Amino acid sequence: MSKTIPVKKNDYLEVEFEDLTHDGAGVAKIDGYPIFVQGGLPEEHAKIKVTKVNKGYGFGRLIEILEQSPFRVECPAEDAHKYGGCQLQHISYKGQLKYKENMVKQVLTRIGKLEDVVVHPIIGMDNPWHYRNKAQVPVGEKDGKLIAGFFKPRSHEIVDTNESLLHLHEINEAIKVVKEIASELGIQPYQEESHKGVLRHIMARYGRQTGELMVVMVTRTNELPQRAKLVEKIIERLPKVKSIVHNSNSKKTNVIMGDQTEVLWGSEFIYDYIGDIKFAISARSFYQVNPEQTKVLYDKALEYAELTGKESVIDAYCGIGTISLFLAQKAKKVFGVEIIPEAIEDAKRNAQLNGITNTEFAVGEAETVIPAWYKEGNSADVLVVDPPRKGCDEALLQTIIDMKPKKIVYVSCNPATLARDLRILEEGGFKTLEVQPVDMFPQTTHVETVALLERKL
Repeated sequence: MSKTIPVKKNDYLEVEFEDLTHDGAGVAKIDGYPIFVQGGLPEEHAKIKVTKVNKGYGFGRLIEILEQSPFRVECPAEDAHKYGGCQLQHISYKGQLKYKENMVKQVLTRIGKLEDVVVHPIIGMDNPWHYRNKAQVPVGEKDGKLIAGFFKPRSHEIVDTNESLLHLHEINEAIKVVKEIASELGIQPYQEESHKGVLRHIMARYGRQTGELMVVMVTRTNELPQRAKLVEKIIERLPKVKSIVHNSNSKKTNVIMGDQTEVLWGSEFIYDYIGDIKFAISARSFYQVNPEQTKVLYDKALEYAELTGKESVIDAYCGIGTISLFLAQKAKKVFGVEIIPEAIEDAKRNAQLNGITNTEFAVGEAETVIPAWYKEGNSADVLVVDPPRKGCDEALLQTIIDMKPKKIVYVSCNPATLARDLRILEEGGFKTLEVQPVDMFPQTTHVETVALLERKL
């Protein structure tokens, strides 16, 4: 007999929040039935309205907080609730770190069955604001005016804004100025529903260590109207700009960048550093948006690898070579693999830029290239993985198990898939020794972790 759902849509209830979900919603339970409410915090009593009822769980809206969490703070951004991406701004930074550290511990226990693994205290930031070195904001129209900003949660409605508390000040200024210039020159904003108009997105990238700024305009059309005046005004109003780029994307798609990219003025690249390693960054390059915490993460990965200069290292999912080049400073040889050809070209360029000669990069799927290397007799003393959110491919995990490296350093942006993969590697003969969470994205629910595994004797 199926259990009766204890609530109905539009019910008003008094609840106590027990936990937070992976996307930052408060969790309340009525006779064991979970209700998820954005804005609710553990230890809070509140009034809610039930907005949706499913078989196993429901959703609610926060009406009134009756007893407040000690971690609740006033949102610094008045309109933070209007757009996605800043799910934890109503929680003190101390509370955010506690939530993320607990989340890592919970999934390692629940999914990975790893109850005895050491999880170190999370490493946070001294200043958890204005850390992002890149923004790409959608452009639209409202009341006949060009707007640009952020999408409302679970929608494509743009909230016009000139200030993000997560972006560097130089990024905010660049977006604001380009938006104003486009409006002054009468460049038509993109209309998603009709697939008309011109300007789709404005992107800005900034090298925090070098002070170099890149501006990218993504249009639906191959031609950029008023391009000469546009470039002239950008140079005049943004003195730090070193690169102005036009990208065209004529497809009806959610993908931001199209295939055609042209440098309108300045250099194809701007430069930045993570530690002592210099990186060339193009309009399409993947580069970490928080280099300060990236260095913390990579330093920990390098520490876990315990390289002496004699080791052969494989870096799966190497991207533009960020971790590979860090490892190459201490390793005998580093092999990197990445599926995106442009990223591998960037990796080779960055190795040359830094005078690093003990790296070799290959294009392809890690789960295809690394097994091929293994069959050819190329093994590794240390294997580093930094996969996308979906985690490692099963074929790659099996190859790692067969290859039997002495150490695995697993860098993850998703604690759940990390825990799943650690369980597979544990069953394949490895032991997870310790895990270090790092807060790369304050004010959001995302957390990075680096785990150290050794082969069991």
